[in-house]
Amino acid sequence: MDAADQKRLLREMLFARRFEERCAEAYHERKIGGFLHLYPGQEACAIGVLEAARPGHDYVITGYRDHVHAIKAGVPAREVMAELYGKETGSSRGRGGSMHIFDPDYNFMGGYALVGGPFPLAAGLAKGIKMKGTDQISICFLGEGANNQGTFHETMNMAKIWNLPVLFVCENNHYGIGTADYRCTAVTDQYKRAAAYSIESSQHDGQDIETVMEAARKAVDHVRSGQGPYFLELLTYRLRGHSMSDSGAYRSKEEVEQWARRDPVLLYKNKLVERGVISEDDYQAMEKSVLDEIENDIIKFAEESPEPRVEDLGKYVLVEGGCK
Repeated sequence: MDAADQKRLLREMLFARRFEERCAEAYHERKIGGFLHLYPGQEACAIGVLEAARPGHDYVITGYRDHVHAIKAGVPAREVMAELYGKETGSSRGRGGSMHIFDPDYNFMGGYALVGGPFPLAAGLAKGIKMKGTDQISICFLGEGANNQGTFHETMNMAKIWNLPVLFVCENNHYGIGTADYRCTAVTDQYKRAAAYSIESSQHDGQDIETVMEAARKAVDHVRSGQGPYFLELLTYRLRGHSMSDSGAYRSKEEVEQWARRDPVLLYKNKLVERGVISEDDYQAMEKSVLDEIENDIIKFAEESPEPRVEDLGKYVLVEGGCK
C-alpha cells in the first residue's frame, strides 16, 4: 500500500470516529431518536476487512452497530446521517433509523436489530451467489455475544455442508451489552467454536488495521477461491457504552484506559508519523477537513432534508406492485 492509500485509510478511520461522535451530539440535541449504538474503538475492524474485500460488489450484512460498515460499503455518509435524523433522504427513507441502514445499490444488505439475525441471511446471500456463479462473497459482521444464538450454530452447519462463499467476521469486544464474555460463554476464543463445524478460522488483533487487512486478505481469498466459509475473529473494544443509554459502569476505569492506549485511530496515526508518511501538522489538517465535511455537508444535508410526509407513512411496507 503506497503513502496515498495509507493516508486515505487513516482519513477513513478518523472520519468514522468523528462521524460517530457527531451522532452522539445530535442524539443529545434530540435530532436523532430511537436507539443509537456507536462504534468508536472498533474502526479498524470494518474498515480493514472491507478494504481487503470489494465494497459495493460483495454483499455486506451486520447487526445494529452498522453506520461505519454501511459507509465503507459505499452508502453515502449523507444518506446514513439523514436516516438517523429520520428524513426522507435517508438510506431507508427515514423509516429504519440507526439499526436499519440498508442500501441494495451498494449491496449493503442491512443492519439488523435482532441479535444473531444476520447469520442465516448471510448464508442465504451466499447460496444465491453460488447459484448465480458470480465471484462475489457474502460478508457477515457480528459481535461475540451473537454467537450464543441458535442461528449461529445452524448457519455454521449449513454454510459448511453447502460450502458457501461466506466470510463470518466476529468483532469480539468482550461484552454482550453489559455482560462480560467469560460470564456467559463457555469458550471465549470464538474462532475455536467454528472448528466444531470444520470451518477454517483464525484470531487476530482488531486494533491494528494493518494486521486486520492482512488477515482479511487471506480470509477473503479463501472464500472467493471456492474453498468455502471462513470465520475471522478480531479482538477489539468499544470505548463507549453499548448504546446511548449505557454508561458502561460495569467496566473498570483501568480496563477502559488500557484499551484506550491501543485506540486504533491513534495507533495507525502514530505508525504513519513514525514512517514519515504524515506529520503532526498533516494530521491536524486532516482532522479539520473531516470536521468541516461532517458539519458543513453531512449534518447540513440531514438537517435541511424533508421529513417523510404523513400520507406516505404506509409506503415501503410492502413491495409496490406486489410479488411476481
